[in-house]
Amino acid sequence: QVRLVESGGGSVQPGGSLRLSCVASGRINRINSMAWYRQAPGKERELVAHILIDISTNYADSVKGRFTISRGDNDKNTVLLQMNALKPEDTGVYYCSMGLVITPWPTEQSYWGQGTQVTVSS
Repeated sequence: QVRLVESGGGSVQPGGSLRLSCVASGRINRINSMAWYRQAPGKERELVAHILIDISTNYADSVKGRFTISRGDNDKNTVLLQMNALKPEDTGVYYCSMGLVITPWPTEQSYWGQGTQVTVSS
């Protein structure tokens, strides 16, 4: 069974920083992509940042220059999201997602974490 577990959410004042972490476990053969999404109250889920492994990294325009997505150095099954200069509009539930190839199946499937709340408020 594959699990994605997020951590690092919380409450912070505008201008503050948070770092989210997401660890995948299970019979993972290969990770093709890693991403962070968020969903604000009353809004649709939106892509925040995305890594296509060994190919590209992309960010939503609203977070460029403030957020950094990275793969863990010591644990390659981990994806991090460093969030700096946070704004109230960054408030929402943040979800990690990975495109994984799981033993014994040959094709990629998408997996999601349970979400972690980020609140930016003074």
